[in-house]
Amino acid sequence: MKLSNLRPAKGATKNGKRIARGTGSGRGGTSTRGHKGAKSRSGWSKKRNFEGGQMPLQMRLPKVGFKNVDKIYYVPMNLATLENIADKYSVSDISLDFLVEKGIIKKNAKVKVLGKGALTKKVSVAAHACSEKAKQTIEELGGSVNLV
Repeated sequence: MKLSNLRPAKGATKNGKRIARGTGSGRGGTSTRGHKGAKSRSGWSKKRNFEGGQMPLQMRLPKVGFKNVDKIYYVPMNLATLENIADKYSVSDISLDFLVEKGIIKKNAKVKVLGKGALTKKVSVAAHACSEKAKQTIEELGGSVNLV
């Protein structure tokens, strides 16, 4: 026996449908595509999200949401929060590295000090932004605000 003599078993293979080979073949004329319309033409393909001419879902729904790429998003840090951090960790110098190390803010977060709450200790704070009221309160107690 040689490889060139190998053949599939009888009945194992079938010939493909011979479409568009004349009316005598039984598959001539419209070539199994029906009559007229886009689906009968060559090159036709159904477009994604096509709903038969009905207004597609993504066009029916209202457009919502907008993210301003120019806006700076700050992590708010109130005076009361600074007071709690100073008490908990017994520190008077609160830097961005310290806040990241303790897991209070994320590595690339920008911090803004706000004036809500009371501050009773002298605290030195490093932040990206600070409100006027917060800066005034911190400096009245002898602390300082360093803008990074």
